[in-house]
Amino acid sequence: MMFKKTVMSAAIAAAALVPLAQAQAAEYQIDSEGQHAFVQFKISHLGYSYILGSFEDFSGSFQYDPDNVGDSSASVEVDVTSLTTNHAERDKHIKSADFLDASEYPTATFTTTGFESTGDGEGVLTGDLSLHGETREIDMPVTLLGKGEDPWGGYRAGFEGSTTLTLSEFDIDMSKFPEVMHELELYVTFEGLRQ
Repeated sequence: MMFKKTVMSAAIAAAALVPLAQAQAAEYQIDSEGQHAFVQFKISHLGYSYILGSFEDFSGSFQYDPDNVGDSSASVEVDVTSLTTNHAERDKHIKSADFLDASEYPTATFTTTGFESTGDGEGVLTGDLSLHGETREIDMPVTLLGKGEDPWGGYRAGFEGSTTLTLSEFDIDMSKFPEVMHELELYVTFEGLRQ
């Protein structure tokens, strides 16, 4: 009798797990090859203007289920050596040991540790950003730009988000520059193809 109860309990538990497995968030591959995704930044130049730049090479994926947004997550890997500000000498300096030290730290990564919905199509991604040999937890407010079928039979979803980074937290020394240059605005927009 005890054996039957144990088997029955196991069967009920297994049946209860099936809907959870079926309800997992869909995975989307970030469409960086089609140039439908961007990792960009903006930083003040001495308080007189701005330097705008981007990282041209990156890859990643995100998980999204509109019926269970709490399961949303993202993972991105960025090639730091692909930085461009449309000025070769400045790019070389930013990638040097004075700032990003791209030869020593050629890769930056972001991996989600949590997501909190703040409204319809909006939320805050929390995750670990690794840059310049340092890893810090950051929050990034994100917005759903849209989702649906594309003209080629696929299904896509797109998001944008931005956050402010304090460069000293990533061991990037900005002490010789005005305080207005100690922070950097990071902006991302990702269109993903459902797998």
